Amino acid sequence: MSLFWRIFALNAVVLGAATALLLWAPVTVSVPVLLTEAVILVAGLAVMLIANAALLRIGLAPLARLTKLMTTVDLLRPGQRLPEHGSGGIAELIRTFNAMLERLEHERASSSARVLLAQEAERRRIAQELHDEVGQSMTAILLGLKRAADEAEEPLRGELHQAQEITRESLDEVRRLVRRLRPGVLDDLGLVSALTSLTTEFATHTELRLVRRFDSGLPALDEQSELVLYRVAQEALTNAARHAEAGRVEVSLRHTDGTVVLAVADDGRGTGIAREGAGIRGMRERALLLGATLDVTSQPHTGTQVRLTVPVPRKQS
Repeated sequence: MSLFWRIFALNAVVLGAATALLLWAPVTVSVPVLLTEAVILVAGLAVMLIANAALLRIGLAPLARLTKLMTTVDLLRPGQRLPEHGSGGIAELIRTFNAMLERLEHERASSSARVLLAQEAERRRIAQELHDEVGQSMTAILLGLKRAADEAEEPLRGELHQAQEITRESLDEVRRLVRRLRPGVLDDLGLVSALTSLTTEFATHTELRLVRRFDSGLPALDEQSELVLYRVAQEALTNAARHAEAGRVEVSLRHTDGTVVLAVADDGRGTGIAREGAGIRGMRERALLLGATLDVTSQPHTGTQVRLTVPVPRKQS
């Protein structure tokens, strides 16, 4: 039954019941209308309107659920669907909406994958150019300054040594940028070594006290899974350093049945609400690439935890 005929049938039931009462109830209407008759008529009208409203609410409840989902759906949290209850037009409308959500989630995941892959390729290119061009040029400048300082006399020698230190610090900063843009240790030594290097660097250049808890015997992951885990850890540490006002951060990597779980938990101020900024939404987009689950919890005065659960592909026998 279509929505039109459902509403028509509900109204017909109410009006039919009211007509039956008028026909068979021992009630008459005088001219002029008596007070008791007016009270009965008004009460009957009120009952009829209440019954009509209740029946319409029941009949249109699936549409209310659909409207609520439409206003709250987030494509970065896939799997939100409505149960296909009802019949006729309403059930078909819900099925169509669920199918549309599935297509949108697939298209969002595909477009996000293309964007993130292009972003990683651009990061790799920039890191390579910084290493090959800027890094080598600054190394040559540093060697030239050293030779000039060795041959110069005071006070010029002191100024050249100062220029050497500034250049050396700038070269170290360029190397840090290269590592952040494209972690070479991830390609060469694997995920655990890359996360160890990342946490060590954060502990060195921030006031955070880093605690690592990595399980031994982690399963082998493909390159994309390792990169997503590394980037999520990197973003979570950056958020903790910038916004959490934390003193301690724990980074753990554990292997459960069929999954690898990365957790980054700080002891910062927390908010009670995990605010979805660009960083967290970027982590969710990366999680979608793997069909992984990202959970962000934040409690007031107890800190924030970022938890990424990555499914491990089963080996083909």
